[in-house]
Amino acid sequence: MNWDNQDKDPWGGKNDAPDFDDLLKKFSSVLGAKKATSSNGSGSGGGGNKLSSSRIFLYAFFAFLIVYASQCIYQLDASERAVILRLGKFHEEQSEGLNFRLAGIDDRYVENVSLTRRYTQTNSMLTKDENIVDVTVSAQYRIANLKDFVLNVKDPEGSLRNAIESALRHVVGDNTLDQTLTVGRENIAFDVQNRLQAYLDTYQTGLLVQQVNIEKTDPPQAVKDAFDDVVAAREDKERLQNEAERYALSIVPEARGQAQARIRQAEGYKLEVVANAEGEVARFTNLLEEYSKAPEVTRDRLYLDALQSVLSNSTKVMVDVEGGNNLLYLPLDKIMEENKKQENSRINLRRVDDE
Repeated sequence: MNWDNQDKDPWGGKNDAPDFDDLLKKFSSVLGAKKATSSNGSGSGGGGNKLSSSRIFLYAFFAFLIVYASQCIYQLDASERAVILRLGKFHEEQSEGLNFRLAGIDDRYVENVSLTRRYTQTNSMLTKDENIVDVTVSAQYRIANLKDFVLNVKDPEGSLRNAIESALRHVVGDNTLDQTLTVGRENIAFDVQNRLQAYLDTYQTGLLVQQVNIEKTDPPQAVKDAFDDVVAAREDKERLQNEAERYALSIVPEARGQAQARIRQAEGYKLEVVANAEGEVARFTNLLEEYSKAPEVTRDRLYLDALQSVLSNSTKVMVDVEGGNNLLYLPLDKIMEENKKQENSRINLRRVDDE
């Protein structure tokens, strides 16, 4: 391959490209580095400088266009939005992707509208029953309307901080100390969120409150020990009440059961007494009818029945002999015991024989 021929490329083609030295010379002449040595040269050089100045202006103009275009074209992420102000007046709101603005004329405000922001503050509040309590509240919020966020309020988040304090003071002022410290915290957070959102909508801040939490509620440090004693006493009171209620639930049903049992017994005794009385009345009526028919026979029968009833329950009998001075003693108890022993012996012998 022939490299000596400078007018041709290595593949035999004609090389029409300008020489590098020539390019340097032309560039030097454009910048005015090369000075004319003759008047003719000066005349011709003047025409060349005029042409070079126009080229410089053209190059500078294109360079300015490139830089200006790079400042005008920008890209937004999926979570970002931009508000464009043209000469201080709202022009448009731009979303994700490539966007265009007039640099130097348009003002651009870019914010992340998907980002959830958080703010926490602690303040001393006065409750409904005129007690002081330290409340720590936190709010989670995001930008819902970027145009309102940028244009309507100078410091939207500063307005949010002031609105939180105002809403919290209003709601805590409607609740007692006991509600604020114990069971009412969830309701307080809900009321604060609604009131805070109403304030922000009135101000047209473009902010949306997503959640409000009451992080902590404590009495002031100066009275914390006394308050702890009150809380402990309240817990003891509730514990004793629960124990009393539990004892009542265990003893009252038992007492009611015993009362019902006694009522049943009384009713049964009542029925028994009434039935016995009615039976005695019926027996006496029948006996009266028999007595009216045969008085002496009935009288003797009643006498014998009475003796039988008395003597059947007696274990000792004394017999008076007519015309004598001696009494006959019959030990019926001993006789009955002996008869029982003999009867038991016979029963045992029968069992042995059966086995």
